[in-house]
Amino acid sequence: MRTPIRIYVAVALACAVDVVHATEFRSVGGQPAVLYDAPSQKANKLAVLGRFNPVEVLVKLDKWTKIRDSTGELAWIENPFLSEKRFVIVTSDSAEVRAQPNPVAVIVFEAQRQVLLEPAGPAANGWIPVRHRDGQQGFVRTAQVWGE
Repeated sequence: MRTPIRIYVAVALACAVDVVHATEFRSVGGQPAVLYDAPSQKANKLAVLGRFNPVEVLVKLDKWTKIRDSTGELAWIENPFLSEKRFVIVTSDSAEVRAQPNPVAVIVFEAQRQVLLEPAGPAANGWIPVRHRDGQQGFVRTAQVWGE
């Protein structure tokens, strides 16, 4: 009886390691999406998540994906509502977007909490290049946004 328990624990740990190393972010597509408490349209509706909001992918099924949003809430979303296009959301009260990835660089603009920004490249050294929907671009600290 000990051997099946050891196998179960080993498999569970292996799965947990894969989840930790496989962090994947997506965004809601061009239409708002209903979030459910289970992978079925007959499940309880939890909320509506606006377009372009970033989500962390936790579990992928054929037609559904379990996600975590920027507040930490867990829910299920239908796969067609997810987009490959990525966005990040400002999680601090205000984020200074600077001309260069440097804390003393010129401030291009400030983005308030919940503002969506499109990554313009990969994060590096605690900064991520971003673009606002009005066209302004710059670098924001990764600690001030979620979804990258």
